[in-house]
Amino acid sequence: MSGKRNTRLPDGQDARIIMVSGPVVRAMPASGFAMNEMVAVGPEQLVGEVIGLEKGIATIQVFEDTTGVRPGTPVRGLGLPLFVELGPGLVGEIFDGIQRPLKGLREKWGDFIHRGKIGTALDRDRPWSFTPLVKAGAGVRPGMKLGRIPESRGVDHYLLVPPGMEGTLHRIAAAGEYTIEDVVAEVETGQGILPLRLYHRWPVRKLRPCGRRMLPAEPLITGQRVIDTFFPLARGGTAAIPGGFGTGKTITQHQLSKWADADLIVYIGCGERGNEMTGVLVDFPQLLDPRSGHPLIERTILIANTSDMPVAAREASIYTGITIAEYYRDMGYDVALMADSTSRWAEALREISGRLEEMPAEEGFPAYLASRLAAFYERGGQVTTLGGDRGSVTLIGAVSPPGGDFSEPVTMHTKRFVQCFWALDKELASARYFPAINYLQSYSAYGDQVTRWWQDRVGTDWNELRTEAMEILQEDARLQNIVKLLGEEALPDDQRRIIESARLIKDDFLQQSAFDPVDTYAGPEKQYLLLGVIMHFIHRLRDIVEARIPLYQAMELEVVADLHRAKFTWKGDDPAPFAELRRRIDQAVDGILRRQAGPSYPAGMGEDEQ
Repeated sequence: MSGKRNTRLPDGQDARIIMVSGPVVRAMPASGFAMNEMVAVGPEQLVGEVIGLEKGIATIQVFEDTTGVRPGTPVRGLGLPLFVELGPGLVGEIFDGIQRPLKGLREKWGDFIHRGKIGTALDRDRPWSFTPLVKAGAGVRPGMKLGRIPESRGVDHYLLVPPGMEGTLHRIAAAGEYTIEDVVAEVETGQGILPLRLYHRWPVRKLRPCGRRMLPAEPLITGQRVIDTFFPLARGGTAAIPGGFGTGKTITQHQLSKWADADLIVYIGCGERGNEMTGVLVDFPQLLDPRSGHPLIERTILIANTSDMPVAAREASIYTGITIAEYYRDMGYDVALMADSTSRWAEALREISGRLEEMPAEEGFPAYLASRLAAFYERGGQVTTLGGDRGSVTLIGAVSPPGGDFSEPVTMHTKRFVQCFWALDKELASARYFPAINYLQSYSAYGDQVTRWWQDRVGTDWNELRTEAMEILQEDARLQNIVKLLGEEALPDDQRRIIESARLIKDDFLQQSAFDPVDTYAGPEKQYLLLGVIMHFIHRLRDIVEARIPLYQAMELEVVADLHRAKFTWKGDDPAPFAELRRRIDQAVDGILRRQAGPSYPAGMGEDEQ
């Protein structure tokens, strides 16, 4: 898509509003409109979208406040579907749901967003350094990289041949600085010579094509142990973070945005509070990307449609974000998209549906809620791009069920379409346990797919360690019912060993501090080494119990305190401290066993030697 907006009414067209119901208006005659066409409402040029055409009446959802709009107000079609501008200048910026640049709006009109003040998403005057990658006369095909534009210190932007364009490169500009409106290339096609600028437009509801979709098989490392080890997310996969108010959805998504092993982050604040977006804006410029050493904001794109912004624009913000993510995927980047939260989008759909007087489904949500969620999550994935590169879009959506009720429609439908389900628990969050992911309600369908990667890159026994740890946690959950009735002291030592083992896994592995400089991020090697040393101590506890030695003697060992501090002490880039801790565990446990058995107990009988 390219070209200017059509700001003229079609000949004979004089559409006027005949009904106003909040963000929904109806206008007639509708003969000059098309489905999903953008429109300008009234003298203030409020942005809207045609969502229905029936019996000569156009139904329009308006993305701005409709106060003062009344029957008789003119409506003008803009001749384009709802679109986003794609080009250099997206990274590091913050836009609202319909891609208005909030920084630009503030500079022109002050601290508040005024109705009808659109602006342009991309700066028309900013020069960009352009370096051609092909020569004139070369054959070009969709998705081919024609030039490189450094967009930030960590992201190179590429001029791509748009989908559907194929032919011979007639002309390409020399290396130099150009604005996005400058024609930098011309392609000779069957339809003639077509110009290419540094940007183009794309309808947000239309999927960007790719060469081939692939099954995700490589993990997206997030640095959060409970996710990477127990409920891994594959690169190009889909995940949901459901949880009631105060359970940590936003802080979890912030952590994933900071540390996820992705080239770019698209963060959508969809209907959440403004202070949450403010937290991102304040923190990300100060935090450094551990891979590049540059501020995290230099690989982040923010879409802000907070709770005090128009409800109808929440849907637009979701589609704006996913379209931008697909655009960078087509350049060969791995993109992680955070949507916080899809429940607010669903609530907007419910309100619009009510205004349209549609037949409601469960809890008042529209009957098409499931299909809208499915259409969103299916736009994720790992693909071979049209240009032959490999890129991915990983979708992580927060869900805000009222009262933490996971049986409500948005959570249940989301659960059908995602492969990772990280259920946040109110009790864990109230106990200041972060991340508050309930290990009994959560699951990941990518465990088997990413096992090969972990075994090849990290440790051959990775899957055995995580499987055994999960079995201990499940057995502990069963025993906790007995503990609540009788108390822990009533259990025999072999069962108390399970409870102590689960406590070690929960407190020293799953629990992770977002504010500790060492513990905030754990790489794959540290996760494997830390879980390995914890499981080694748990195995030695079995030796203690089998020797009929009171369990408390092992739990009071000095080395246990060092085990508790391990996650805060070592980053995992050196396995030597963990090997030394294992040696000290063996030495301490062997000492207890030797005192019990006497001189007949052989020295150095750690588990590895037995």
